[in-house]
Amino acid sequence: MPTDAMPRKTKEAARSQRLAALMDQAAMVRIDSSDEYSIDVANRLHRLPPYLFGRLNALKYQLRRAGADIIDLGMGNPSDPTPPIIVEKLCEAAHDPRNHRYSVTVGIFNLRREVALYYKRMWGVELDPEKDIVTTIGSKEGFSHLCLALLGPGDTALVPSPAYPIHIYAVAMAGANVISVPLVDDQQEFLDSIIYALEHIYPRPKVIVLNFPHNPTTAVVELGFYEEIVQIAKRFNLLVISDLAYAETTFDGYKTPSILQVRGAKDVACEFTTTSKNFNMAGWRVGFCSGHPEMVRALAKIKGYYDYGMFQPIQIAAIIGFRHCAEFAREQAMIYQRRRDCLCDGLRRIGWDVKPPKASMFAWVPIPEPWREMGSIEFALKLMREAEVAVAPGRGFGENGEGFLRIALVENENRIRQAVRQIKRALPGSPPRSR
Repeated sequence: MPTDAMPRKTKEAARSQRLAALMDQAAMVRIDSSDEYSIDVANRLHRLPPYLFGRLNALKYQLRRAGADIIDLGMGNPSDPTPPIIVEKLCEAAHDPRNHRYSVTVGIFNLRREVALYYKRMWGVELDPEKDIVTTIGSKEGFSHLCLALLGPGDTALVPSPAYPIHIYAVAMAGANVISVPLVDDQQEFLDSIIYALEHIYPRPKVIVLNFPHNPTTAVVELGFYEEIVQIAKRFNLLVISDLAYAETTFDGYKTPSILQVRGAKDVACEFTTTSKNFNMAGWRVGFCSGHPEMVRALAKIKGYYDYGMFQPIQIAAIIGFRHCAEFAREQAMIYQRRRDCLCDGLRRIGWDVKPPKASMFAWVPIPEPWREMGSIEFALKLMREAEVAVAPGRGFGENGEGFLRIALVENENRIRQAVRQIKRALPGSPPRSR
């Protein structure tokens, strides 16, 4: 027996024992999916289904408590730091007692002016900081409150499917109905489905939600798509909400358009952007709604009843990001591109069929055929238990997401390579290597 054989066997045996212990811990995880309350809650809460990611999050928590080193590629939560110049400005502004008071709901003027300048630089779009822009506490808050401002019982919104969950449930919490439009690769077919829905649904849908680069599928569009959408919106008296979360997280020379580039778009559309991805400010919660002055005004009015806006030092720090961190945003996009290549190349080497995305911080990956029949939720649980890798199941984004995984590019390249190795080890009899 070679001298190194025993240590290797001992190491593998120890790992097997640890895995068995972790599996025992995982089996003890209990998720309350009854969604019952001991108090009389509002009907809108009953319209929200049990959170599908709750089971995964509870298992991840339990496994980590048991000592597992879970590589978390499930949530699109940037792990890289905010530029020091932004952090330093936050500290400086926080020491000024004048910034400790309530801020203004719509956001300080200088920040809104920087957003207008940003749109001018990026897309050649002219915006009035006073009428066309309102700051939000992240785009999720802004989108949810805009749904309250625009929608109510009896109203309908069109939402592509699969969908980022808030795009569906913010509509539901506003008391309105959602009609899902399958997001297909053929954009003309997708546009035709939108027109068909508008022609045949009564009452006619009031709002359409768009999200390109798309979360979760990473689908992208060109400006011509938005030109068609604006024409459709004017024809059917439709309001358009564009969620442009990944404006600068683009790869291989692709540049994402803004719907506001289209002539006349401000008559029908508004758009959400944030500093979360380009400046790694996800936890700072800095977002903006820009475009249609009346949609912006409606959101500002709702927000006036709910909040006093962001802490002013955060707004002041965000100004520095827009003024001085354009190169940082480009470098951050390249970091995501290298992680994308690392993940996609690695998964292809173990036989997975992966199409590299042109944008966003995710890969949308078909589950390999031998395991697809398990369903995406059970397969994601399997990967967490046996590979110690967390991913998001496609089913969590709607029925049309079944059969896929959303894998976030939030870990460094070494951790991503490690995740691929652990996935390969946990899936015996992997499919033949992709060519």
